[in-house]
Amino acid sequence: MTAARPQERVYGQVRLSYQFSSALGLAWDSIRSHKLRSFLTLLGVIIGVASVILVGSAIDGLGLYAEQSTAKAFGSESYIVAQMAGPMSRREFLRKQQVNHPMKLADVRYLQSVNNDTTMYSPYAQNQSDTKREGLTLEETSIFGVSADLAEIRDTTVVDGRFFTPAEETSGYNVAVVGDDVKTTLFPGVESPVGLTFKIQNIDFTIVGVLERLGSSFGRSQDNSAYIPITAYNRLYGASASVAIFGRPRKESGLTMAQSLDLTRVALRNKLHERPGEDDRFDFITPDAVRGFIDSLLSVVAAVVVPVTLISLVVGGIVIMNIMLVSVTERTREIGIRKALGARRFDIMLQILIEAVIMAFSGGAMGVLLGALVTMVLTQVSGFTLRVTPFYVLLSVLVSATVGIVSGWYPALKASKLDPIVALRAE
Repeated sequence: MTAARPQERVYGQVRLSYQFSSALGLAWDSIRSHKLRSFLTLLGVIIGVASVILVGSAIDGLGLYAEQSTAKAFGSESYIVAQMAGPMSRREFLRKQQVNHPMKLADVRYLQSVNNDTTMYSPYAQNQSDTKREGLTLEETSIFGVSADLAEIRDTTVVDGRFFTPAEETSGYNVAVVGDDVKTTLFPGVESPVGLTFKIQNIDFTIVGVLERLGSSFGRSQDNSAYIPITAYNRLYGASASVAIFGRPRKESGLTMAQSLDLTRVALRNKLHERPGEDDRFDFITPDAVRGFIDSLLSVVAAVVVPVTLISLVVGGIVIMNIMLVSVTERTREIGIRKALGARRFDIMLQILIEAVIMAFSGGAMGVLLGALVTMVLTQVSGFTLRVTPFYVLLSVLVSATVGIVSGWYPALKASKLDPIVALRAE
């Protein structure tokens, strides 16, 4: 009796394998014999999976876009200190506006005198003016008043010419480093505008450099810009009521961004005579804080939007269940014949269940392909980077397979319980 058990085990494995292969063949033949009906049945799953892929690609693309925009705005190791910085509620904004200390050019000079050996600082003031040249006008150009160190602090790339020098900043020369929009709009057909002049507030400025093209950020062009020395900026617009301060540790100091920021906070607290335990009377923001805020925001969007798109997969599952019930009714006589010839409840149930799973899985695969194709087309047409991520692909396939199992279970159970005599009488 002990010797017979391995033979029984092998026989059971062979029988189970045969049952699965037979059920798979019968299910595939049934799908092939009703191609149009099968495709229409799968349409809900296809659209549902494609929607999940598209939504996932958009969310991931937004994350990548935000990360790139943050890198362009901050640089790799820089941070900002200001009276108010970063996202905040209206109540918090009003509180900080009353309590926090407005950053002045004198604060920048103080930080430079205290921490100059470890950290680079640059004021950052902004205004908007139309820029002009020989009858050509570029509206609402962003004019930034900064120091010569900003190029290194923010990893700014100058593709033509150079950034202005500390000597030009100290002397208050009317020089500017412009974005690509200024170059192409005010100097059409000119290969290099370096050395040529244009007007800000009807004052001539000489271009010393052109920045690399950055594109748009949240709907606004980053290339419609001009960077001028803070001294020239104050002469144009007057001293700003409050400026932002960019900071970055010097490479030779060996400090991290966090350590440099700590030194900056200590220096400002000493200048403002803040006591231990008191809150900072200024605000600061780092690239990690911005990325963390954006990631949390996108997580909330994903938590709301993705389940909504998955509802379409549930609808697709209901359609599959209805069609499988119709299929069971159509094949009542066939099921009766199979049961009369010795087919067991498991055999009948396996066939119907496998058919439902194949349909759902096929719909999921086609939905993934459709979603990937539409993602590629939208990326090419819009210029906005969308990426198909493995997580959303796996989620779509798993949900579609689950939908197939759940939607096929009841029809399979119903088919397996048919009485062979009653089934044989069916027309």
